[in-house]
Amino acid sequence: MQATLFGFRDALHQRGSVIFPGVLASGTIALAATWLGQHYNTPVMLFALLLGMAFHFLHEEGRCVEGIEFSSKSILRLGVGLLGVRITVAEIANLGISPVLTVALGVISTIAIGMAIARLLGLRPMFGLLSGGAVAICGASAALAIGSSIPRHEENERDTILTVVVVTALSTAAMIVYPVLAKMVGLDDGRAGIFLGGTIHDVAQVVGAGYAISPEAGDVATYVKLLRVAMLLPVVFAIPLLFPSKSPTPGKANVPLPLFLLGFASLVCLRSLNVVPDAVVALANDVSRWCLVAAIAALGMKTSFQKVFVAGWRPAFLIVAETVWIAGLVFVSIRYLL
Repeated sequence: MQATLFGFRDALHQRGSVIFPGVLASGTIALAATWLGQHYNTPVMLFALLLGMAFHFLHEEGRCVEGIEFSSKSILRLGVGLLGVRITVAEIANLGISPVLTVALGVISTIAIGMAIARLLGLRPMFGLLSGGAVAICGASAALAIGSSIPRHEENERDTILTVVVVTALSTAAMIVYPVLAKMVGLDDGRAGIFLGGTIHDVAQVVGAGYAISPEAGDVATYVKLLRVAMLLPVVFAIPLLFPSKSPTPGKANVPLPLFLLGFASLVCLRSLNVVPDAVVALANDVSRWCLVAAIAALGMKTSFQKVFVAGWRPAFLIVAETVWIAGLVFVSIRYLL
C-alpha cells in the first residue's frame, strides 16, 4: 500500500514537472490579458487570444508544449464545469414559460441554421454547430465547451479560435448598439432586458448593456442570459450522442461521458438547493473565469495567425448571419408574442 502511494506521488510529481512550464505560460498570459482588459475596459478573452497567438512559437517545440495542451483541455473543462455555480432552477422558473420557449427556440434554430449555412458555404457542418452554439448560448465559453465535445478533427482548434475572435468582436459591438436599438423601437425595460439577454453573446456584455438602460433591464437581461447559459448542458450532452466520434471497433460508436458537464449539472443543483455559501460561489466564479482565460490563452498559443487568415471570409460571414438570425427571432418574439 505504501509503495503504491509513493508510486502515485512520484507519478504526480513527474506529471506536474512536465506540464508546469506550459501552465505557467498560459497563466502569465491570462494575467496580462486580465490587466489589459480591466485597464482598457475591453474583452479579456480577446486579449488572451491575441497575446496567446503572439506566443505561438512556445507550442511548436520545447518544454511548454505539454502544459499548453493541458491548459487547453483539462483546465478548460474545469472552467466550464464551474460555470454551473452561476445558475439556479428558481432563477429560470421566475422568467416564466415564454422567455424559456424563446431561448430554447433560439438555441435550436440558430444551431440548425448555422449547420445548414455552413454546408452551403462549403464549410464543415461541425463548424456551423460550434459557431451556432457560441452565438446562441454564451459566446466564448460555449465555443470552448462545444469545441471540446464535438468529434475530433485537425481543424477543431482553429475553428474554435475563429469562433471566439468573431463572436467576441460581435458581442462587444452588440453591447453598444443593441441598447440604442431597443430604445429606438420603443421596448420597455422588461422587454429590452429580454432582448439584450436573449441576443448578446457574452455574459459580461449582457450585464453591461442591460444596466446601461436601467436596473430592471439589467436584472432581466442577466436572468435571460443565465437561461441561455443553462442550455449549454443539454446541448453539449447531446453532441456526442448525435455526432459520435469514429470508434476503432466496427459497428460501435464512441460516446464519451462529459464529466465536466456532470460537474456543471451538480453545481446547478447545489446552487438551487441553496447549500453553497456565497463566498464559495464568488470563489468558484473567479476560478472559472481564470481557468477559461488561461485555456483560451493556451488555445491562442496553439494557433498561428497564418492558419486563422487562411480560413477566409466564409466563417465570419456565417457567424454574422447567425447573429442576425437570433436577434431577429428574439425581437419578433418579444414584440408580437410576449
